[in-house]
Amino acid sequence: MATNPPKLKTPISANERLQNLKNTFETKHGESPLFYAYAPGRVNLIGEHIDYCGYSVLPMAIEPNILAAVSVNNSGRITLANTNPQYKDFTVSCSEDIAIDRENPKWHYYFLCGVKGIQEKFGIAQLAGMSCVVDGTIPPSSGLSSSSALVCCAGLVTMEANQKSLSKVALAEICAKCERYIGTEGGGMDQSISFLAERGTAKLIEFQPLRATDVKLPDGAVFVISNCCVEMNKAASSHFNIRVVECRIATKMLAQARGLDSSKLMKLVQVQTELKASLEEMLALVDEVLHPEPYSREEICKALNISAEQFSSELLSANTQQETHFKLYQRAKHVYGEAARVLRFKSVCDSAPADSIRQLGDLMNQSHVSCRDLYECSCAELDQLVDICLKSGAVGSRLTGAGWGGCAVSMVPEDKVESFLQAVRESYYLPDPRRAAMEKQSLFVSKPGGGAAIILEE
Repeated sequence: MATNPPKLKTPISANERLQNLKNTFETKHGESPLFYAYAPGRVNLIGEHIDYCGYSVLPMAIEPNILAAVSVNNSGRITLANTNPQYKDFTVSCSEDIAIDRENPKWHYYFLCGVKGIQEKFGIAQLAGMSCVVDGTIPPSSGLSSSSALVCCAGLVTMEANQKSLSKVALAEICAKCERYIGTEGGGMDQSISFLAERGTAKLIEFQPLRATDVKLPDGAVFVISNCCVEMNKAASSHFNIRVVECRIATKMLAQARGLDSSKLMKLVQVQTELKASLEEMLALVDEVLHPEPYSREEICKALNISAEQFSSELLSANTQQETHFKLYQRAKHVYGEAARVLRFKSVCDSAPADSIRQLGDLMNQSHVSCRDLYECSCAELDQLVDICLKSGAVGSRLTGAGWGGCAVSMVPEDKVESFLQAVRESYYLPDPRRAAMEKQSLFVSKPGGGAAIILEE
């Protein structure tokens, strides 16, 4: 596998979307783009909300992506436009400090996260001027990583425009870090698969150090993505970051109970590593140490022997300061259980037993139940959609992405795909006029796609 993002020479006129983007760019800027860049969205097959706890995840890149047309100039400005008229144009000076408003997470701020990440990596005082027109086919706020794909595309564009070179792994790490400027404390899965994906294979993504291993999905199984049509912008709400905080506190409570130095541990994986324990032993430890009732701030401060001020400054994030109660038992139980399911999923794919599709489906179903009941990151519409998918012929179905809306991913036997699509269409989309209008972008089959790349006109 090449270590740097590929540069692909493509006849633009042979690709309708590229040609339309080129035409839009030329109309707007009176010149042709110098190059194009794209970064794919992703669907996480299993391993939800565990990357920021340090555990491996198992996503694949999908065909929907973020595509940008770019020219480089001496204007001293970066000009951003979007083919979707609901996303307004934006211009920023190359010489001023790039400010990102996390209170107001508009589309261009995600792009600027990627720009700022590359600028800081190389210490670039004066960035190259750029004109960019962005086109996206990933439904926004759908759990398919449209925001991270935009950050990754922007990072790739900025690197190329400023004549720098970085490996895919370095780009993934930079983009994971710089997306936090918008306020989301993610774990790096989305950016990693966006750069490290390869056509035809899912990936086991591991962290510290970041690495990706091919996972061959079973023959005869197809993955279908369906959007419940409830949007959830994780940067605009605190649901996501509350879960990150709860996992952080659970880490310290488990560490304290076993006599470890809890001040140095921030992720649930670190407790397992320190104790040299199996995931099964960690699940037993959660049962032993943590109680299912929510913990108050006072109870946590007393257990960890910290002040209320330390609690707020060291454990909470900016948008979780108002929280008073924390579900530690449920969150830790989900994380250790889900981490075990990821390893089991890969093991079944690797050994390919005769009933591998059934076994993988069972793991996906268990994952959804855990996300719904222990992590509480589903919603009524997602649960309804998952239920319909299972009744329509899916062997396994689960929410994918952050949750609280967005998409389900279903594993469907190849010979049942058409009847499955029809049944889901009739049961979930057609009875509701708003969903029916969104159905074409909301229900689709996806094969594992390739990673981010630069495109040059042939």
